[in-house]
Amino acid sequence: MQKRRTKILATLGPATDDPAVLEGIVKAGVDVVRLNFSHGKQEDHAKRAEQVREIARSQKRPVGVLADLQGPKIRIECFKDGPVELEEGQTFALDAGLATDAGTIEHVGIAYKELPDDTSPKDILLLDDGRIVFEVERVEGQKIICKVIMGGQLSDRKGINRQGGGLSASALTDKDRSDIKAAASFQADYLALSFPRSAADVNEARELFRQAGGKGAIVSKIERAEALDALEEIIAASDAVMIARGDLGVEVGDAVLPAIQKEIITMARTMNRVVITATQMMESMITNQIPTRAEVFDVANAVFDGTDAVMLSAETAAGKYPVKAIEAMDRICREAEKQKVTTLSDHRINTRFEKVDEAIAMASMYTANHLGVKAIAALTESGSTPLWMSRISSSIPIYALTSHVETRRKVTLYRGVYPINFEKPNTDHVQVNIEALKVLKERGAVEDGDLVLLTKGDLMGKMGGTNVMKVIQVGDDIYNQN
Repeated sequence: MQKRRTKILATLGPATDDPAVLEGIVKAGVDVVRLNFSHGKQEDHAKRAEQVREIARSQKRPVGVLADLQGPKIRIECFKDGPVELEEGQTFALDAGLATDAGTIEHVGIAYKELPDDTSPKDILLLDDGRIVFEVERVEGQKIICKVIMGGQLSDRKGINRQGGGLSASALTDKDRSDIKAAASFQADYLALSFPRSAADVNEARELFRQAGGKGAIVSKIERAEALDALEEIIAASDAVMIARGDLGVEVGDAVLPAIQKEIITMARTMNRVVITATQMMESMITNQIPTRAEVFDVANAVFDGTDAVMLSAETAAGKYPVKAIEAMDRICREAEKQKVTTLSDHRINTRFEKVDEAIAMASMYTANHLGVKAIAALTESGSTPLWMSRISSSIPIYALTSHVETRRKVTLYRGVYPINFEKPNTDHVQVNIEALKVLKERGAVEDGDLVLLTKGDLMGKMGGTNVMKVIQVGDDIYNQN
């Protein structure tokens, strides 16, 4: 069976705490798991990370771990007598001075105390992912007096967005700083930053992660309207981006989201960054055993656009059918990848390369796509060469051969890249060639007569040292040359 190239990222939670379920989602093909720090305790997330890694080791394949920071909580507080039903046209106040559990049909407290300073008359505030809509009439001290434009039931701790964005809460909270240390303690492979507004937010998160001993990559979640104005600088400062369509859709409007998604995927791939498409991809499977046709189209279109990964949230964290959700997503991705659009690329065809290893990666993909190569074997230290390779659309599997466990877990998110533990026998190039092909044959990736493209460095073991590309026929004595 053809390997699935698009990676699946699944959120862990109460529904996956059963060891049998966790084992089931790994067996079903999850590539990276997400630990959502908006819920649960730090020790719970550390335990889940170790459990999934233990299961992955038993199944002899790496699974990456992504720690997702909560970010600033721009939310209402709680109602003293339960949810309230708001009517269109009524007056309702958001009150920063109100107690946390004193909400009524007339007002409710807010967790983000600076909100009155960030709002003005005529602003449109959207609560609960846009299900409730307020228009600000005036601000009186700590109170924001609003008119209900779209009513409905409002319950505790629902989020607040401003149409068009612009709320000024810092991307990193005190809780996030503590959670970064926790993520570093269990060596999260990816750290996801919520609500970044600029490259400075990304750089700060990376610095804190490194200071805590974290070695993983930084994912910027694009979910604020103002992030779109700084999109290029945010992507450049990040290792990966996540298109977080929930909050982003509320702030910019759902109708423009498809075009924004395509733009972000194209920009990220052009800039050699990984991109994740997230939020409500198969939400109906929280309670149903099969996805809707619209969800099937959504996942497939993300694959067509070139996303590296598609993400499941509550579908696996709290849903009834976490394993079935992954199996369905796997099935849709595989079928989408059969279409010609997923294997054609003119990526960077007119671009001058800055590094030798980058040029080798690009030349390798051009050669492989035009020569009938069966597999690509990239001997790598940091994972940079297979990352660059994976930016080129292709149906040829890229095997990242490395002795570094951190690198093997990191490349689990790269489209079309598959990690293999490879301990170089010595620095003899002839023997390394032989052993690399042997590993691929043992895994059934190639057989005698197949062409394999192999990349490596003359100075093996050196980061960024890839400078050799070889095309070898399996079973031919030619691979005994260095």
